[in-house]
Amino acid sequence: MSTPSTSGSGAVGVGASGAQGFHVRGCRSRAPTPSSGAAATPSDAATAEPTQGTEPTQGTDEPGTDVVNIDEEEVKVGNKRKLKSAVWLDFDKIEVNGKWKAKCNWCHKLLSAEGRSGTTHLRSHVASCQSRQCRKGLKQSTLKLTPNKDGTVVVDKYVFDQDVARKELALMICVHEYPLSIVDHVGFRKFCAAMQPLFKVVSRNTIRKDILDMYEMQKLSMVKNFQQEQSRIAVTTDMWTANHQKKGYMAVTVHYIDEDWNLKSFLLRFLYVPHPHTAEVISEVLHEVLMDWRIEKKVSTVTLDNCSTNDNVMKELKDKMPISSLMLKGRLMHMRCAAHIINLIVKDGMSKMVDGIARVRETIGFWSATPKRHERFDKSVAQEGIDYEKKIALDVKTRWNSTYLMLCTALNYIPVFDRLAKKEKLCALFLPTTEDWDFARQLCDRLKLFYDVTELLSGTSYVTANLFFPKVCGIYLAIKKWHNSNNSNIEVMAADMKEKFLKYWTDVHGLMAVAVVLDPRYKMKFLYAMFTEIYGAGAMAEEVKKVKDLLVDLVKEYQGSMEGFGATDAVGAASSSNTIQNEGDAAVFDIFDSYLSSEPVVPSNYVSTELDLYLEEEMLPRTMKLDIINWWNVAGVKYPTLRKIARDIMAIPVTTVASESVFSTSGRVISPNRSRLAPKMVEALMCMQAWSRADMLGHGSPDINTLWTCLEDEEETMDELESDIIDP
Repeated sequence: MSTPSTSGSGAVGVGASGAQGFHVRGCRSRAPTPSSGAAATPSDAATAEPTQGTEPTQGTDEPGTDVVNIDEEEVKVGNKRKLKSAVWLDFDKIEVNGKWKAKCNWCHKLLSAEGRSGTTHLRSHVASCQSRQCRKGLKQSTLKLTPNKDGTVVVDKYVFDQDVARKELALMICVHEYPLSIVDHVGFRKFCAAMQPLFKVVSRNTIRKDILDMYEMQKLSMVKNFQQEQSRIAVTTDMWTANHQKKGYMAVTVHYIDEDWNLKSFLLRFLYVPHPHTAEVISEVLHEVLMDWRIEKKVSTVTLDNCSTNDNVMKELKDKMPISSLMLKGRLMHMRCAAHIINLIVKDGMSKMVDGIARVRETIGFWSATPKRHERFDKSVAQEGIDYEKKIALDVKTRWNSTYLMLCTALNYIPVFDRLAKKEKLCALFLPTTEDWDFARQLCDRLKLFYDVTELLSGTSYVTANLFFPKVCGIYLAIKKWHNSNNSNIEVMAADMKEKFLKYWTDVHGLMAVAVVLDPRYKMKFLYAMFTEIYGAGAMAEEVKKVKDLLVDLVKEYQGSMEGFGATDAVGAASSSNTIQNEGDAAVFDIFDSYLSSEPVVPSNYVSTELDLYLEEEMLPRTMKLDIINWWNVAGVKYPTLRKIARDIMAIPVTTVASESVFSTSGRVISPNRSRLAPKMVEALMCMQAWSRADMLGHGSPDINTLWTCLEDEEETMDELESDIIDP
């Protein structure tokens, strides 16, 4: 039988060489009736034709096939309540001249429907009905033109598939956060009909089921993939309460380096956590997540923010985990969020700075309080010949970064404030003095160090563990330098910051110090230089020995776990360590360079091992563009144990930003108009979006990367607007 061909009028013809030598108006016949399970469209109703004059079928092998002329008076509709077979969805049972017939809802053929005839011939007809194939979707190949980057065009064949189209529609809704009701929108249905008339748009309930089914299937696939991963997996988690639902959700993200040495970081679960959110409840939910995904024996660290509840969570979690399978039996399992530590350090220092910037804050608040005042300020800026790129805005007192941005912006318009104060008597009462502006400038210079580090840790680019330790050392050296400031307020701030820094120093310097030793640009010499400055020459050797003992313990543990494993890692690229130097970095590397020039001999009691060979090898020239993950993948093959350790440690996140950033997306998913979404549906939408972004669905493309770059740019623009207009 020849392949049916479509024309502009919608008619489908069957070639004369086929077994059925008559003309079938397949696409012009009426659509299935509501009782047949398919919906009729207005175009179908307009083109429907009666079945009178149909020719008898010639040469058919379907038993009981009979096509006759039908008068409306002779037709009686059968009782469909007794028709249990699914094949009757494509047929109507009618009585014609005293005999029961099965009328095809697609081509209107009449087949025998007597009790002795059965339904086998009906199924055969459904499988070969040309009109049904036209409506259900032709499998006929069409030409597809795909442009290449070099300007050439590739001609390929394309076959429309309803199931594939439905899957892509479900994924589109997840990725772009479209409402599920988009499938019911008239405009969307018209657009789909114009793009592909064969595509049948499904209902809202159907697309919801498609998304849930797709999520479950993808989850099973990823669980199997995790079982094959040989690297350890770092976990970050945080809690969030949806304002519109008043429900608590936990975001669990995972970070690891896969078999191709590509750094993976994506959302694992976004699940509802019932109240109360105690340490026992949170630890139990987190443990169930690790068990469900079968990664409880592969966890390296769990990164949480700094609160007393999370300290208890980790105690409870360790009791539930298989300690023997954890890294050093769980000694390194708890990681504190570095961004939160920096925030606590700055907040302690800024608590004494309120009076020093009081008049500056009042002046900014006065001129940004009303639109009329802001217009006057804008006009005065233009008269001074200053570009008004950044708008003045009042800060949020509990957010030190907003105070930093407020002061940085205000310092650009000091002449404008002075000019307006001469015209506005109310403003003259709290006009900042020259000393106030000088103090604000000094404060901005100090806060810039913390702001830059926070931006690095909170950015969209992944920060590998080796980059954090030098940044922390730079913060300590800067705070130490501020003690000698000629401003008493700065000295007080530095003293408070140093006290808070030393409180959390022991929580971050252990594993992060190991990470910097595994950086071929620094190794142990970086620790000698920094610890001499921090602890003094007398205590330096003991502190360095603690870090090396920790690394030796890791080497011994990994050597035992590697027995029986082969070198299956492939060559690949990963994250780059491209960062920007600031005041703290300059001080750190000046001390490091000074140490390298003297190079004191430090005795070692360790036997010659793989670790010693690595440490004795000449260091790489210091460059900020070294791809540390790719270096260990390629150049680290001669240190197999250290290579495996580096693979696990470099993937450890130093902040919970990965989990917290999920909540900005969840705020859009659980919007006021979508507050009735079930927790299971929320999780499916969130996870499918995250997995698509992380290219975990197996069909990544340059177009997807371009899309997410655009979305990130849009988010950055929104962040800038928020920093310019801060709600008090």
